[in-house]
Amino acid sequence: MDHIVFLTGRLAERSLHQVLESMAPTPFTWEVREIGLQVAALMTADMIRRRVAAPLAATRMIVPGRCRGDLDALSGHFGVPVERGPEEVKDLPQFFGREARHFDLSRYETEIFAEIVDAPRLDLDGIVERAGLYADQGADVIDIGCLPETPFPHLEDAVRVLKERGYRVSVDSMRSEELVRGGRAGADYLMSLNLDTLWIADEVPSVPILVAREPGDPASLDAAIDALLARNRPFLADPILDPIPFGLAASIARYVGLRARYPEIGIMMGIGNVTELTEADTSGINAVLLGIAAELRVSAVLTTSVSLHARRAVKEADVARRIMHVAREAQVLPKGICSDLSALHAKRPFPYDAAEIALFAEAVRDPNFRVQVAADGIHVYNRDGHAVDGDPLALYPGLGLEADGGHAFYMGVQLARAEIAWKLGKRFDQDQGLDWGCQVEKSAPDLERWTEVGSTRKR
Repeated sequence: MDHIVFLTGRLAERSLHQVLESMAPTPFTWEVREIGLQVAALMTADMIRRRVAAPLAATRMIVPGRCRGDLDALSGHFGVPVERGPEEVKDLPQFFGREARHFDLSRYETEIFAEIVDAPRLDLDGIVERAGLYADQGADVIDIGCLPETPFPHLEDAVRVLKERGYRVSVDSMRSEELVRGGRAGADYLMSLNLDTLWIADEVPSVPILVAREPGDPASLDAAIDALLARNRPFLADPILDPIPFGLAASIARYVGLRARYPEIGIMMGIGNVTELTEADTSGINAVLLGIAAELRVSAVLTTSVSLHARRAVKEADVARRIMHVAREAQVLPKGICSDLSALHAKRPFPYDAAEIALFAEAVRDPNFRVQVAADGIHVYNRDGHAVDGDPLALYPGLGLEADGGHAFYMGVQLARAEIAWKLGKRFDQDQGLDWGCQVEKSAPDLERWTEVGSTRKR
């Protein structure tokens, strides 16, 4: 049986004991070591090396989640694996639950076509820049969108320059002439061909995306599918997803019906009609649509990032397809797999209640302010007192920072973040940025940016 040593600081020691005891029975034995540090978040690998004697009578060591430094070097020093635990002690049960069942998010089945909808209005450098942005967010294919009644003299050059940079490329047009031009320039896919324009598939080697003559005419889509199956040509079929309230439910039924009629063909789902044309946060919309795609084994989705509210739609689709693939393959609900689509609200926003924070406050013996959030509001405390309110402006006068500009700035930032977290129900950790999931690019922990604040954090 594993024997795990948990390292902590003085303020968190009692809480760590309580959490570990509440987890009994555990598949491991354990001990807690407080290493002479008040705040566990300030623990570093160098400090652990100096303060914890080796060899270690354990099979594993768990250090606080915010511990900085080279844990691989520590593992070599102590001769046992040294791992970062969760950032909050209260998350240990979930930490060991995830450890018991690891989900591989590297795999997915549905590819992402990301459309550059205004490609004719961009020069080649602009098209390449946009392609790079979408690829960084997870796009597998860059779709060059043509515009009605808009000349596109550099279409061929756009296809070639993207191919030269290693992208797979599709051309999206309502004009047969542009589809032929794109195919001859080397496009991998053409969208969209219907029963009347299947002749284009004989002119170029590009993989066609098939649509019905009209969305409500599934027979014409079936006829196009049958024609290409007879020719043994690869293709994707798209019954067209309609926006709310102009037939979304009926269009989903079309996808279900298509999969029932053709269990093995590749299907495309254009999801931009819903994400772009619904004024709501797109992360949840993408979660549902990619969940439907996973159930129907949709081969590809076409998404757009035109409206500013949908500017992270490609990244959201990338995260969603991985989560939903895991859920389908493991036959589990899409909960507890990855939280990157939960931008506004946290599943467990307030790890400590007011009574537990009061115990922390009683134990503090220094002038440094601590900021925590619980269901009853924002808690600010140090050795001189403990205040609670939902409004930072109500808390600020009691801090006594009128003559300390640096500390006033620091506390202003922390209290503003705490207010946002309290009102939205997000996790707040002092000296850490709020977690916005996949809506923003990940950056280094804020704690690193506060190292120069030093004594300005003290009253």
